[in-house]
Amino acid sequence: MAELANCVRCNTVFVKGLRDICQNCYRKEEEAFQTVYRFLRERKNREATLIEIIEATGVEESLIIKFIKEKRLLPSDFPKLAYPCEKCGNEITSGKLCISCTEELKNDLTAYEKTEKVMEEARKKSSSNIDTYYAIDKHKK
Repeated sequence: MAELANCVRCNTVFVKGLRDICQNCYRKEEEAFQTVYRFLRERKNREATLIEIIEATGVEESLIIKFIKEKRLLPSDFPKLAYPCEKCGNEITSGKLCISCTEELKNDLTAYEKTEKVMEEARKKSSSNIDTYYAIDKHKK
């Protein structure tokens, strides 16, 4: 069942279906995509960078990045088409993080898992001592 929502771009109330934006904003996005695509289809512009596309078409950087992430514009077709890594800002052609940030994240996760394993072993040792109850009969002769 459809629900009412506010458009994330213009804050207009609309009936939410498949998209998070209203029909008017969707139409504007499609026009922007066509503008970018027409620009990139020209042979001389196929190796344009993100900055060059923005300057030539006037389309917002966030929209062009959205088109790339949605795989509507493929870096394999346009070799210099890259966007910034979400962590460090280095240019990438797929995903959200560059290779170095991905490796750093993996190393951090590995270190965290090792720490958790050591902490769990320490908890098991300390809990085994706490669960043991010793009774001493002091009054027996």
